[in-house]
Amino acid sequence: MKTLHVEEPGLLTTVQDQGRYGYQDKGVPVSGAMDRAALKLGNVLVGNIPDAAALEISVGGFQARFFTRTFFAVTGFNPQVFLNEHPVPSWTSHLAEAGDVLRVESKGCGIWHYVCLAGGIDVPLVLGSRSTYLRGRFGGLEGRALRQGDVLATNSPQYPPVLRIPEFLRPPYQEHPTIRVVLGPQEDAFLPPSIDLFFSASYQVTPRSDRMGMMLEGPRLQHRHTADIISEGLAHGAIQVPGEGLPFVLLADRPTTGGYAKIATVFSGDLPLLVQTAPGRSIRFQSISIWEARELYLKNAYVFRRFLERCLGQRES
Repeated sequence: MKTLHVEEPGLLTTVQDQGRYGYQDKGVPVSGAMDRAALKLGNVLVGNIPDAAALEISVGGFQARFFTRTFFAVTGFNPQVFLNEHPVPSWTSHLAEAGDVLRVESKGCGIWHYVCLAGGIDVPLVLGSRSTYLRGRFGGLEGRALRQGDVLATNSPQYPPVLRIPEFLRPPYQEHPTIRVVLGPQEDAFLPPSIDLFFSASYQVTPRSDRMGMMLEGPRLQHRHTADIISEGLAHGAIQVPGEGLPFVLLADRPTTGGYAKIATVFSGDLPLLVQTAPGRSIRFQSISIWEARELYLKNAYVFRRFLERCLGQRES
């Protein structure tokens, strides 16, 4: 079903879902949405399963016209949303009529915004995912960013929409966040004063950041001997420190393996806060144990699952 005609694609708009798992041993990155919490909750708002495909918009400038009557929601860090040039709230489901025009802009804080459509974006599955991997030129819409004139289709809606997401479920976005990390797996490759410096200093996000990783500028960290290790698998949020001593956080389009020592790994619940930090803004790191990270993860997963079950119960009653 043809649903959306792209009039202005903005700086970078791609189709993304929760990612492509199970192929990293073949060298295929996971990819997927940069802010997975915003994608997941946006899908719930329009009655989709949480990992349905949606549009990921970088710093606004996106405009499209609806072909048909459709529920939509826009999520992310403070997007400005307009329907027929009238402002409408983000993080809320809305009903657009055929011919209506949607525009998404950025307020200057936050980078990634998500347009979720009832039924989910219908593009071919590639290795089990609809996510676009731009460097590999596959997935999404012909493996590329959206262009002016593109037409997007959706599947049939599965469930009725949810009007609003409770505030406590949304990521607590900040312009200068503190990010919780678990030390390792190679913290012993760094001199102890450098580990202290990593947690006491402020790091600035540089414009050399993209979907693959976030380059930080700040105090340089010293290795005990060398930055190099035997190449190994890379986790989402791993913070590797190459020879120049500056941290580099690996994100959605990260390579599958790497050979630099990693001082820490970002707690998955804080990845949405990290990726939404714009260049020029600063971040700090806070150490938590792996057991604290596990407990926080399970608590967040339980709260979301209970919310989803309540939504499904209301839909079926």
